[in-house]
Amino acid sequence: MLAQQARAPLAAFTRRDALRLAVSATVLIAALTAILSIDIIPAGYRVAVGDIAPAPITAPRTIEFVSSILTRQAQQAAVQAVPPQYDYTPQKGDLAAAKQTALFDRTVAPVDAAFGAVLSEQARQAALAAAIPTLSRTAIATLQGLDMSSWTTLRDDMRSVLDTTQQGEVRDSQLDSIRQALPQAMPPGIPADQRALAGEIIEPLLVANSTYDAAATQAAQAKALQDTPPVTVTLKQGEVIVDQGHTITATDMEKIQALGLQNPKPDLAKLAGWFLLAVLVVGLLLGWVWRYRPELWHRDNALLLVGLLLAGAVLALKLTASRSVLPFFMPVGAIGLLLAVLLDSGAAIVVLGTLAVLAGAVSGSVELATYLFLGGLAGIVVLHRGDRIHRFAEAGLAMAVVNAVVVAIFTLLGERDLTGLLQLWGAALASAGGSAVVAVGSFAVLGNLFGITTSFQLLELANPSQPALRRLLLETPGTYHHSLMVGNLAERAAEAIGADPLLVRVAAYYHDIGKLANPAAFIENQGGMGNVHDLLTPEQSAAVLKEHVANGIDLAYQYGLPKAVIAFIPQHHGTALMSYFYAKAQELAIAAAGAAPGTPEAEIAAVSVDQATFRHAGPKPQSREAAILMLSDGVEASVRSLTGHDEPTIRAMVARIIRERLEDGQFDECDLTLRDLEQIREAFVAQLLGMYHQRIEYPQNKIVELESRRVAGAGRS
Repeated sequence: MLAQQARAPLAAFTRRDALRLAVSATVLIAALTAILSIDIIPAGYRVAVGDIAPAPITAPRTIEFVSSILTRQAQQAAVQAVPPQYDYTPQKGDLAAAKQTALFDRTVAPVDAAFGAVLSEQARQAALAAAIPTLSRTAIATLQGLDMSSWTTLRDDMRSVLDTTQQGEVRDSQLDSIRQALPQAMPPGIPADQRALAGEIIEPLLVANSTYDAAATQAAQAKALQDTPPVTVTLKQGEVIVDQGHTITATDMEKIQALGLQNPKPDLAKLAGWFLLAVLVVGLLLGWVWRYRPELWHRDNALLLVGLLLAGAVLALKLTASRSVLPFFMPVGAIGLLLAVLLDSGAAIVVLGTLAVLAGAVSGSVELATYLFLGGLAGIVVLHRGDRIHRFAEAGLAMAVVNAVVVAIFTLLGERDLTGLLQLWGAALASAGGSAVVAVGSFAVLGNLFGITTSFQLLELANPSQPALRRLLLETPGTYHHSLMVGNLAERAAEAIGADPLLVRVAAYYHDIGKLANPAAFIENQGGMGNVHDLLTPEQSAAVLKEHVANGIDLAYQYGLPKAVIAFIPQHHGTALMSYFYAKAQELAIAAAGAAPGTPEAEIAAVSVDQATFRHAGPKPQSREAAILMLSDGVEASVRSLTGHDEPTIRAMVARIIRERLEDGQFDECDLTLRDLEQIREAFVAQLLGMYHQRIEYPQNKIVELESRRVAGAGRS
């Protein structure tokens, strides 16, 4: 409907819309749910510990579980790591050191006395030998060889070593080894024989001050067991549990059981999740189509195309989701390119976004979702209408660049794996190139299969060698020339308002194809012969003119024209009034009534003529392109009839045609705005001025014209 807004008000949601939504949503939701839930019943494996894996056993989904085997192993390791517990305390060490120091003093007191007494050398040596009876002969000889000063120094060092060692922990299980190490504990610089002497004196004096505590040891082990956390195992989807030919261990078996691979059962929770996701995306997608693309909503073939492409792409992604790199090779970007060419770019972007969401859910990768959406969006932006092969190549290049940038971004944000980046760059190039090739190779086939007219099909129809156009040129040359002029006007107007110029040009070429059934009934084909309408009543003439619409539709189907082009044949006249024959019928009615023009009787007679008889059957233009064709047809015919073609005359004629169609309500069913009409008017005027520009009157032409008049005058005389 004509309005200042770009789009008509939203239509009510009817029962027919509800039925269409129910059928479309049910089919698409069922298809997506079935595809997404392919893996809800994992493959089963009847194996046991010790068996050889007959095939690689992989995780069908990502899970996290507590491993009882690994937890038990960790607990055992923690218990074994607990050292034996002893009852030593620093207080016990100090007490033992005090006792042993006193015992040491009593032990070496006879030696001190022997060194301090005034005895002969023989008596002193005998006293030293008797002072500590447990000493060996070597030790006694060493002792006897000491003087008072050396003994005093050695005695103090022995007391210090004994005291220090006894204050520390001396376990009963380590007593012998600690005693043997006492000579080495003496200060450096002491001769070896004196060290040996010191060892024999203080070794028997050292006692254990720490004994093994079984109860404390058990308590420590119990605490270590309690403090050991459960061991959690994470298995990622596609991770190999046991490779083919390897022995299945107890740990492997635990993983298999955790995944339920021995007795697989459907994962109903996962099925419910996939179902809800399918309901959400399908509901929003179909809602968007109904609200913003009503012309697609009412086309079963368009909805079927969207559903099949979406389901096919999701299936491909689902089958490759277990591989880390393979999904990046898939030419999913072709979906956006195909829909941009076959439907429109807006629908392509929405479907591409929906597909990216599903891809992210299937793979669990935000990177893949971003990769698919931004790469596909770049292709759609560059492709535009896709009316040239090189556009697809440019779109593929743009997709490759964007895909490469996306994987580089996620590499910088993630693990920064150079090898992985190079692999993904190769995948980006292959995916983009494959998408362009798939789109070029399949869009024409899909267009024919789903009854969608493509730009290449339109270009082919515009070729003058087409049988219908060839016949139009030979049998109705006037109509053919008129169609070419209308095509020029319509194409320029379509470009001015952003409509489809190629579609409207091709439609202009075929809009009057029905005149082939009766060429002489139309003045442009009469070539100076008599006008057949002079012999017909106005009603008969109107019927003849109406017939060319019905004949045109029949011929269009015979020549296999697309429905998108055939729709223009009845719409280019809409329900417009054939004003010439209507006025002629009114004149005859007034004359038959014997009324004088301008009188009330004449007005009554004129009103008695049924206007519906002189109106085309319609429908009114349903698109901006059809409205442009209607105006182009009327403007071209009217301007051709003008005697003068200066700018004011042409501008006035164009404005009158537009105003008449507007006031007649011919644009009530299409999205044509007042601004569009103004831009169309200016485009028409500019084009017509170029077609009917003023030419220089050459002298030779004037001579030929005068000679022709002279000869003609002589002939009449």
